[in-house]
Amino acid sequence: MTERSGPAGDATGGSVPTAPVCYRHSDRETYLRCSRCDRPICPECMRDAPVGHQCPECVNEGRRSVRPARTAFGGGAAGRRGLVTRVLIALNVLVMIVSVLSDRGGDSMIGGSGFGGLLGGGTPLTQWGSVLSYASYVPFGEAHGVASGEWYRLVTAMFLHYGVVHLLLNMWALWVLGRELEALLGPLRFLTLYLVAGLGGNVAAYLFSSPNTASAGASTAIFGLFAAVFVLMRRLGRDTSAILPILVINLIFTFTVPGISIPGHVGGLVVGALMALVLAYAPRMRRSVFQAAGTAVIVVALLGLVIVRTVMLLG
Repeated sequence: MTERSGPAGDATGGSVPTAPVCYRHSDRETYLRCSRCDRPICPECMRDAPVGHQCPECVNEGRRSVRPARTAFGGGAAGRRGLVTRVLIALNVLVMIVSVLSDRGGDSMIGGSGFGGLLGGGTPLTQWGSVLSYASYVPFGEAHGVASGEWYRLVTAMFLHYGVVHLLLNMWALWVLGRELEALLGPLRFLTLYLVAGLGGNVAAYLFSSPNTASAGASTAIFGLFAAVFVLMRRLGRDTSAILPILVINLIFTFTVPGISIPGHVGGLVVGALMALVLAYAPRMRRSVFQAAGTAVIVVALLGLVIVRTVMLLG
């Protein structure tokens, strides 16, 4: 009887070679491989890469290892969302609501006394938090103000407004300028610019206004943003002809409209410009250190001026 032989593989005791399967889908044969880790991947798992194709894990790992792009001033992707600008607007609106509620039926039911309650007029909250040098609320009463130790006014005043129109004008400017600057600088640098410019304007109001004159509003910080836009655009080599007319118009209003704090607006403009110079011209290799040190110098100088003015008022 003749013996029949089987397949060669059976005769040698080996196995038939099989195609590799996708490491994520064991039921799918594939001859594609990740160009980074060399694992087999099916067309569904394949991701385009700068060289060849990669698996999803290698693509995600590459994204984590790639340093995010930065602007010339240190801003990143987070700044393009405008989160700080939105939070600042929301905070100002919230403080306006609390200010109106604090009036309890006075002449500021909707934010002020003039023009149907839309302009002017103060509330107990603006009285508490506005920039006041050294004066009493009532004749022969207790003296209040920055000189009496109420230094918090130099910060709180930039979040208080005299009336709804006052608030809306400042918030519109913040919305327009803030998103652009936050995208260039990033959230932290933009917030620092806003607060230091606002502080600078309030310090100027404390230095140069009469002791019994109160002032408040985000316009100290807003004027700082105007100056910053101009400085940053010049640093980038961009056209600044669009911002100049707006800045000039606002300065004309500052010097001609009664009731506007000239020292506050000009002080915010100057300090905002100084902050922008620090942020814009910091050397790239040590940018954060230079920017932090420059900001600290400006803040310390402002606090020194406050001390000098306080000594003069109390002396």
